[in-house]
Amino acid sequence: MPTAARPHRKTLTLVACLLCLGSCSTAPEHEATAQLITPSAALTGPSRPSPRDHYVKTEHMVPMRDGVELFTAVYAPRDTTQTYPILMVRTPYSSRPYGPDEYRRRLGPSAAFDEDGYIFVYQDVRGCYMSEGSFVNMRPHVPAKESPADIDESSDTYDTIEWLLANVPGNNGRVGLWGISYPGFYASAGMADAHPALVAVSPQAPIADWWFDDFHHHGAFFLPHVFNFISSFGQPRPEPTTERHPRFKHGTPDGYRFFMDMGPLRNANERYLHGEVEFWNDIVAHPNYDEFWQARNILPHLNNVAPAVMTVGGWFDAEDLYGALNTYRTVEERNPGIFNVLVMGPWRHGGWGRSRGTRVGNIDFGAETSLEYRRDMLRPFFLHFLKGEGDLDLAEATVFETGADQWRSFDQWPPADAVAQDLYLHTGGGMSFDTPDSPEGYDQYVSDPARPVPFTTDISKGMTSNYMTDDQRFAARRPDVLVYQTPVLESDVTLAGPIMADLWVSTSGTASDWIVKLIDVLPPETPDHDDVRDGVHLGGYQMMVRSEVMRGRFRNSYEHPEPFVPDEPTQVRVPLQDVLHTFRAGHRIMVQIQSTWFPLVDRNPQTYVDNIYLADEADFVTATQRVYSSATYPSRLRVLRLGAPGG
Repeated sequence: MPTAARPHRKTLTLVACLLCLGSCSTAPEHEATAQLITPSAALTGPSRPSPRDHYVKTEHMVPMRDGVELFTAVYAPRDTTQTYPILMVRTPYSSRPYGPDEYRRRLGPSAAFDEDGYIFVYQDVRGCYMSEGSFVNMRPHVPAKESPADIDESSDTYDTIEWLLANVPGNNGRVGLWGISYPGFYASAGMADAHPALVAVSPQAPIADWWFDDFHHHGAFFLPHVFNFISSFGQPRPEPTTERHPRFKHGTPDGYRFFMDMGPLRNANERYLHGEVEFWNDIVAHPNYDEFWQARNILPHLNNVAPAVMTVGGWFDAEDLYGALNTYRTVEERNPGIFNVLVMGPWRHGGWGRSRGTRVGNIDFGAETSLEYRRDMLRPFFLHFLKGEGDLDLAEATVFETGADQWRSFDQWPPADAVAQDLYLHTGGGMSFDTPDSPEGYDQYVSDPARPVPFTTDISKGMTSNYMTDDQRFAARRPDVLVYQTPVLESDVTLAGPIMADLWVSTSGTASDWIVKLIDVLPPETPDHDDVRDGVHLGGYQMMVRSEVMRGRFRNSYEHPEPFVPDEPTQVRVPLQDVLHTFRAGHRIMVQIQSTWFPLVDRNPQTYVDNIYLADEADFVTATQRVYSSATYPSRLRVLRLGAPGG
């Protein structure tokens, strides 16, 4: 498409951010109102007919087994000469607009769905907006329901489907369920012990476990993401309402400055939240992976999943990459024989639903990947299982290969022919597939929580949606970031599947975080494309491919933290999420290691305390960090490689 015809970058950012949990600095409050924006309005395409022309909207209070009633909006086709399947979203982010004469501007997961003909259902989950009852974040699943009082999101989905089948005329007896992000969790919960009429489910970027999705990453607290979201979404709702709480006002566009000025996390309540946000209080009261957090893990309960499942995720989803990959894996392991497929594209959070999918940040993928997904994967999935139309030709895993910029199909994920290899760090900044031969060796840096490494060069109040592809040259130039890289690659290297950073480290303190970033270093002669940001150049660009943090106290157990012994070499494993990425010949593979990543991750005081959320200013100290790279203590990335020698 010619440059002049491209949609404005700010428009695309807004549309993508509408699907996040409200933490992006450019996003309005994250709600189902995101779906009020039409693809035509967002992407400057031709106008489309209004759903009002083809659908009749009705509103209902649907009774659950315990007597609580949930607000439910139904959009049924005006054409009553045939029957239609039901396609439902359950959301904590509002089913607005409210009122039988107020219509959404688009129905379903993409524009084609309202043309295909479905009965679209939008429901406020229990305790949210116009539904009765009390809201519980990531409501725990109740495996054994012995009385009507034993409710969860699975039972609420079951009861809703039962009511819809009996009370909505013209349905064909088949129901589909989908949702992105938090609504993705409700899709996952609904397919556990599912209603027999629920035949197709698509959890998209589903929250699976808030110890690993969104809020914590291996125990490390994603500060702006949680604070910005919970300070609004977590406010009490004593009565049903159509209104949302206003977003928190930071008083500055500079999130780094705001969260530094906040000081220790204990100040959040004293200065801003005033004890009124229950879930923030829960976070503070449960610093470890105890029963509170374990109960908010839906994965162990994905049993008796009978519907066909298509789990969707984005390689650069800053919020729920863990949820997509592990939902697919868990359904596959616990429900043999069902239709269960994975789709992973080169997308930010929710980008597959609203953007064309041509780029994330400065990285262009050479194709309209989101449009391809919606046309060739999402629409055929629901047409096939809900309407019995068309042959469905979906591989077990349909995955976009970044770096090479192409879709790949696999019979299983990770691919069966991927070969395990170790990519070793070498003292002085080298890296290769060869083991270190020196019996000793390490690199070190001083980590200062008073001057933490920023996670981006952007001035932002929240977790930026593009940080996962950002140029990391700014971090490589800091003295508190270690940099390791291969020589220029003579041939392509393709990694496919999970990555484990297996490090030997020590700290002069008693507590520390360990951040590992896998980076693709582009050749210096790489030309800029039309949409690269002002002041950014792709020659020598250090594209982050994958990154993760381990709060060191949890290195051996998420339930039972422990301090470090100062200056003692200690093994710390940092699980990175999966990739499918090709490092092209002429590029380099780089790894960066650091101990602060602010304000994306809260500051570790580097003094061991029982509850990090209650640490005092005096607990924050500098520490000398060492990363060992010797035959005795080999630090390495354990990877799966396609086309590896011997593979």
